[in-house]
Amino acid sequence: MNEPAALTDPPTSSATHAPRSIGEPSHALVDRSLVAVGGGAACIVGLVLVAVAVVVLEMALPSLRELGFGFVTGRHWDPVHGDFGALPFLFGTLVTSLVALLLAVPVALGVALFLTDLGPPLLRRPVAALVELLAAVPGVVYGLWAAIVLAPLLRTTVEPALEAHLGFLPMFRGPKVGVGLLCASVVLAVMILPTIASMSREVLRAVPAELREGGLALGATRWDVVRRIVLPHAKSGIFGAILLGFGRAVGETMAVAMVVGSRADITGSLFSPGYTMASVIANEFAEATSTLHVAALAEIGLLLFGVTLAFNVTARLLVSRVRGPEAALARVARPREESA
Repeated sequence: MNEPAALTDPPTSSATHAPRSIGEPSHALVDRSLVAVGGGAACIVGLVLVAVAVVVLEMALPSLRELGFGFVTGRHWDPVHGDFGALPFLFGTLVTSLVALLLAVPVALGVALFLTDLGPPLLRRPVAALVELLAAVPGVVYGLWAAIVLAPLLRTTVEPALEAHLGFLPMFRGPKVGVGLLCASVVLAVMILPTIASMSREVLRAVPAELREGGLALGATRWDVVRRIVLPHAKSGIFGAILLGFGRAVGETMAVAMVVGSRADITGSLFSPGYTMASVIANEFAEATSTLHVAALAEIGLLLFGVTLAFNVTARLLVSRVRGPEAALARVARPREESA
């Protein structure tokens, strides 16, 4: 008769049941700690933003109570007599930013397309480095260049030529002094160009390579692929990049303050001196003595804060939008099918 098998415990592997050393944190604890640290950092950023808005709002309360909505629509700025109207600064900010966009957007989109689709690969990296270097130049250096080089060039060459050929338009008539809205617009265009170009390049690079390859397989040229696939697919992101550039143009201070002319006036000529919201704060805040003057400058800052925040949030939302690839391929396939 067979003996019953001995009941013995199976051997335990030391590798699978290695004892956890005392004090060693678990992976779940590390994950929770990282989440808490990241959440705390995000809350701090939000709290800083809210704190800035609250402080500026508190400073602007005397102006809000005494001047009301008339502050935004007022056309006169006279701190000596207590007459404060922000409309000339809103006008100057809007004009310089829009003209800067008109000058910068075509060049920036051309650079972005060169870096992603149209340029030879050997030149793309040097051109991208030049664009990044352009973005690294401080604003005060741009202002110094504009005051020393750009303003005399505009006064002696560009503005007389514009008046000779386009003088039938009121915006290209008036005294030619060099500094003014046009000079500020040109320097702003140079400053926002790398922002728009870099963001547009990232948006264009996000277009899936399969879309480009599919368009070429359907018989489209490189320009057809860019025009019918790449640009329609990325147009919301490109518009967001333009809004980001507009937000930077609205908030730029030192370079504009050096060449805008610093005159609170609403005029139809780009040759005339003007003022922007950021530059008036930089020029007058240190010299403001009365409580109402400080409050009026703070209210301008509050307007600038709100406009910049709105444009940046809208731009980020547009850049994050993604469209489906089927619609992009259909734009190339449809003309081919119709011609067939």
